[in-house]
Amino acid sequence: MLPVPVAPTRQVRIDHYSAVHVAAETARAVARECALPGALPDQAAVVASELAGNIDKHARDGVLYIQPLPLGGGIEVVAADRGPGIAEVARCLTDGYTTTGTLGAGLGAVGRIATEIAISSRTDTGTVVCARLALPRQREAARQPVGLVCVPAANQEECGDAALVVEVDDTRTALVVDGLGHGQEAAEAAQAAVRSFRGAADGDLPEVMTVLHRALRHTRGAAVALLRLRAGAAEYCGIGNVRMVALSPQEAHHRLTGQPGVVGWRMPAPLTHRVPLTGATLTALHTDGIDLRWAHTPPGHFLRLPAPLLAATVAHGYHRTRDDATVLVARAPDRPS
Repeated sequence: MLPVPVAPTRQVRIDHYSAVHVAAETARAVARECALPGALPDQAAVVASELAGNIDKHARDGVLYIQPLPLGGGIEVVAADRGPGIAEVARCLTDGYTTTGTLGAGLGAVGRIATEIAISSRTDTGTVVCARLALPRQREAARQPVGLVCVPAANQEECGDAALVVEVDDTRTALVVDGLGHGQEAAEAAQAAVRSFRGAADGDLPEVMTVLHRALRHTRGAAVALLRLRAGAAEYCGIGNVRMVALSPQEAHHRLTGQPGVVGWRMPAPLTHRVPLTGATLTALHTDGIDLRWAHTPPGHFLRLPAPLLAATVAHGYHRTRDDATVLVARAPDRPS
């Protein structure tokens, strides 16, 4: 897979019809930044235009999240809204179906273009759609059970949060970092952590944390969480206020918060917590820009969402807009056969 650019999720608020054009151009630009070949950038633009247009016509409080796939290999466009929901999702995925008397390509066109599409729609909370376009001969990339949203605080250009996921064989290791404060200095701390993590991700988690601590000594410091996922178990190592929660189809459990301290300044000896997992369990990390109440008693349908839809749903519904916010959701790789 191609290297994944570490940049904030591009966020386009759909609050006016002109935002539909902005969404399309943003998706095209991200696809080109990812070096997607041929018609893929234009296809990404069509997907974004259709999803944004549906929000503009039918919903309210809508947003598109556009970014490279968390593990590389393509691009994803995720739409979330608080609209009236879709009564007949299956019919809306039929190319040409419409409820407004217009051409009505809509979700049907998105489903035709996308390598993989996932939809959750409820009449009480709205709709979230994830459309992924994978590189040629890498269609499995679109089925990655990993979701990520990383967005800056309102009216901020720089994002002091960052995240990265590395997969080697049957192990998936994730970093979520929250640089102290906001703006450029927080972003510099977060990116320093990401650069060091790239070269150290296969070590024991306390060793990785120590490497990050050394790398952040000349920055303002950060809260950091490391998560390692293997079939049957997760390992969590955290310093500062980045939280973890495991979600089975029945309940949220094993809520953990990092040890007090600041990576790069005053860090205690890092500890690792081991959490048993079933194959259907998702594990989420989130910074304090996400209201922690979402994980106390999450609505039942949250527990059944696939990783990309859950990440977008939590980010859209629980972002404290005065702060940078990251939510990363992943499932352990399947056990090798």
